[in-house]
Amino acid sequence: MKKNIIPNNDEKKLGDNDFIVSKTDISGKITYANRIFMEIAGYSESELLGVQHNIIRHPEMPRGVFRFMWDTLKSGNEFFGFAKNLCSDGGFYWVFANITPDYDKDGKLQGYYSVRRKPPTSALDVLVPVYREMLAIEKGCSAKEAPDKSLAYLFDVVAQTGAKNYDSLVLGLYKPNGV
Repeated sequence: MKKNIIPNNDEKKLGDNDFIVSKTDISGKITYANRIFMEIAGYSESELLGVQHNIIRHPEMPRGVFRFMWDTLKSGNEFFGFAKNLCSDGGFYWVFANITPDYDKDGKLQGYYSVRRKPPTSALDVLVPVYREMLAIEKGCSAKEAPDKSLAYLFDVVAQTGAKNYDSLVLGLYKPNGV
């Protein structure tokens, strides 16, 4: 379903009070998308439902970030992170994402629930160069080893910042409305 989209430099920004909400099944296919998601990404509900959530994956996002996200979610933990997403017209938008496993009443995993909001510019100032280096590492490796090598670099950056772990780094970078 994903058409061949040529990325461009048209940035769309979420408002301070905007929340993008989506739900997926356990394989990552979208089962719910709120209006803000549809508006900013440029897709109708029928174009999103039943489609892999990676329809909005921007090519400037390192694969290592997504490897870490899936590893975190599959271990039953929630994931926090920053992502550059691709719009249907080739534009892009940045988000601060919180993704959580979604369980039914019997405790069986039924999918994932994600809430994304506007990231602070100060966080992007820190992460964009890190993501750029991760992409360079990935381009210099085989497809099989690329995510692991770029993820190792990300963890080195986390250690160099003095943060306790990845979560404490990204949660420390997310300060809504300058708080």
